[in-house]
Order: sequence, then C-alpha cells, then structure tokens
Amino acid sequence: MKKRMLRTENLVFEYIRRDEEGNVEDILRALDDVTLEVQKGEFVAILGHNGSGKSTVAKHINALLSPTEGAVFVNDMDTRDEEHLWDIRKSAGMVFQNPDNQIIATVVEEDVAFGPENIGVPTEEIWRRVEESLTAVGMTAYRTHSPNKLSGGQKQRVAIAGIMAMRPDCIILDEPTAMLDPVGRKEVMKTVHELNKIEGVTILLITHYMDEVIDADRVIVMDDGKVVMQGTPREVFSDVERLKRYRLDVPQVTELAYELKKQGVPMPDGILTIPEFTAAYTTAKKKYRTARGE
Repeated sequence: MKKRMLRTENLVFEYIRRDEEGNVEDILRALDDVTLEVQKGEFVAILGHNGSGKSTVAKHINALLSPTEGAVFVNDMDTRDEEHLWDIRKSAGMVFQNPDNQIIATVVEEDVAFGPENIGVPTEEIWRRVEESLTAVGMTAYRTHSPNKLSGGQKQRVAIAGIMAMRPDCIILDEPTAMLDPVGRKEVMKTVHELNKIEGVTILLITHYMDEVIDADRVIVMDDGKVVMQGTPREVFSDVERLKRYRLDVPQVTELAYELKKQGVPMPDGILTIPEFTAAYTTAKKKYRTARGE
C-alpha cells in the first residue's frame, strides 16, 4: 500500500484586504473546504480556470501560505508547525511559471548547487547531486553554460534540476510550461514524467493545458475554491459538458470524438489519444457500413 505524501483537510483560506488604518475592507475566500490526498509516487494534475484556487493550494503545500481553517500535511508534518517548515520545504519542492525567478547563478551547475549548499550539504555530496540532477533532466551538456543563453524549456529544466538536488519526495509544478513554446513544453513534460517514473518522485502538476494531464494517474478539477471533480483522466474527460460548465476545455481529440457522438456516430466517451480515436472511428465506420449492407 502506498504511503500518503500530501493531504489537506477541510482547507479554507481567505485573503483579507485592509485599508490604511488596518480595518478590513474585503474578504475573499480563495479555498473553501478543500480535502484531497496525494500518495507517494503518484502523478496528480490539478485543473481549473484562473482564480479557481489551484495555485493557492500549491502555496499551502509548500507552506508559503497558512490555512485560515483546516490543515495541510506533508509527509505527515503539519504546515502550521513552524518547527517543521524547513523539513516540509525540503520534502516538497516547488517550480514556478517563470524559470528566471528561480535561477540566480551565472553558470548552470552553480545554480543547481545553490540549494544543497545552503542547507549545509558537504561539498563532495553537492557535486554528486548536481551531476545526478542534471543527468535526470537531460542538461549535463549545458552544465558550464550561462542560464541566460538557454531556451525557456532548458531554463525550466535547470530550475527543476535545482529542486531535484534538494532531494525532495515531491515536486509541485505551478503552471511550469505557461511561458514556454510548444517545443519547450514538450521538453519539460518529458522531464517531469521521467522523474516520476524513473526516480519515483511524487508530482503535483498545476496546469491549464489539457494535453499535459492525459498521462497523469489522477486529475483534480477545481472551481471557485472547491474540488468539483476528480478521477482518472479518462473518467474526468468523459464528462465534456460538465468541464465546459467549469470553463475548461478538453483535449482536441476528445472534443472531436464528443462532437461526432453528438452527430450520431457511436464513439465512446473519454477518448484521449489519436490512436484511440482512430481505432474507435474505424470500428464505428465498419458498423455503419454493415448496417447499410455495404
């Protein structure tokens, strides 16, 4: 049985806006009774339109925010317990949208070494970690390069390597491909899946790109600060109409199969890939011809 990596219990978070005198002007409830779990080694994706609360959840897991109500646990450590903050942030590393905000050194390998050096890892171990982390993200050949001369996708992989060098059990990626071109997006997602499958790192991916969650173990959908759907990618994307009500799209091939089904073509729900679509459409076409006696 897998061990639990992350869990939130009836999590509520409110942003409070005050005037110059400190009086409360407005209260925005960003998270409303959010309860979820992520097991060790799982790849979980969180979907939601802007303002749904998905990034606020991520900041709670990394203890950047503290609950207004409820609780968040990382490796069974309560994020409200200040004594555990350092251990929590070592257990759950975070990668943000813009890699430039996480890269601080002028040489790639020095940037990757920065994190472990700051937590007192011995020099020999630091460079072993740098080597392993750069290898894991496919950036060893660029170790002596300046990050400023790298592409967006390469910079993001360096940022991930910097988190990997801290030896986290979990990596939270908050829309890591939002600022990348399609090639960079593909590079980063390939790296993330390899870290999950080969290194066993738990992945929590926050994204608005539907095609990035097709291979996740589980998908969580958020709307207006609440968890409104969860299940496997196939289960979630089978309910196209409901996703549209939450202002979300579905993968293009899923949308095409859905539209054909509305026109009377017997296509199954939850098609996720082109080969699945091709097989289903071929079968549907054969049934149609048989019914017509062709």
